[in-house]
Amino acid sequence: MTTEVLRAARAALDDAGLRGSFLVRDLDTGAEIGLDADVEYPAASLVKVPLAIATLERVERGELDAATPVVVPPGRVGAPGPIGLPKFRHPATIAVDDLLYLSVAISDSTAADALFALTPPAAVAAELRRLGYDGIAVRHLMRDLVDTPAERFTPAEGHLAHSLAITAATEGRGHPVTQLDISRANAGSARAFVDLLQGLWRPTTIRPAVAERVRELMGDNVVRHRLAPDFGSDASRWSSKTGTLLNLRHEVGVVEHADGQVFAVAALTGSRVPAVVQPGAEASMAHVARTLRDHLRSR
Repeated sequence: MTTEVLRAARAALDDAGLRGSFLVRDLDTGAEIGLDADVEYPAASLVKVPLAIATLERVERGELDAATPVVVPPGRVGAPGPIGLPKFRHPATIAVDDLLYLSVAISDSTAADALFALTPPAAVAAELRRLGYDGIAVRHLMRDLVDTPAERFTPAEGHLAHSLAITAATEGRGHPVTQLDISRANAGSARAFVDLLQGLWRPTTIRPAVAERVRELMGDNVVRHRLAPDFGSDASRWSSKTGTLLNLRHEVGVVEHADGQVFAVAALTGSRVPAVVQPGAEASMAHVARTLRDHLRSR
């Protein structure tokens, strides 16, 4: 039965022009089901979850004050896409705790870089290692994600940037676009992110207060078009973080059911279709993730 479910899931992804690393885990029993769960992908905005953990761990140790005001310069980004501070025209003074909200809940990359200025990527990576999570690489700032071929084309030419992202990858998962090269980018696998989600929902090394705050931030996620339609309901709570970069579409999160079952879900995908807007791909990755969860829940 499991073999058939996985075969159908892989076929559904292929039909949608996707490849992916998926994992669903029951956080209480440890039972799991996945597709290529150990294959690494560039993490894009998923890295904001480790950033939040590292920042809050430092707050708990007294190294940072969550109420400290930070002056954030205006983003002045005129191109469509980014939301939040990148669109600001004037400097803003924002507390560390509120930068965390902007970074995680609305995926504001300017807010994330303001936090990275306090805890640089190498320090976030070291904090992950200290907590026992070695599968996620944190190497660069979020502003590096806006220095891609997509910014060199007009919106009408976006498909050209996606074509480069799709065709230029090497067999060893290298890429001339730094942000898509797993040896140079922020990166991780579905398994690595599910492990981190387990550490947030069932804390062992992460401080309970830190885990609670990150869960709250992920529960406030306003990006609801990807996996949320298949996991959120009146009888379940979906808390998550998305990540998007060129042809990459990711989401990791936890669904908590009213009957007490709790599942961590990670869906990391890359598309071979050179198009910026792909609602069918979003729907397919959600369908596959839910199919895996449904199979695990029915056991």
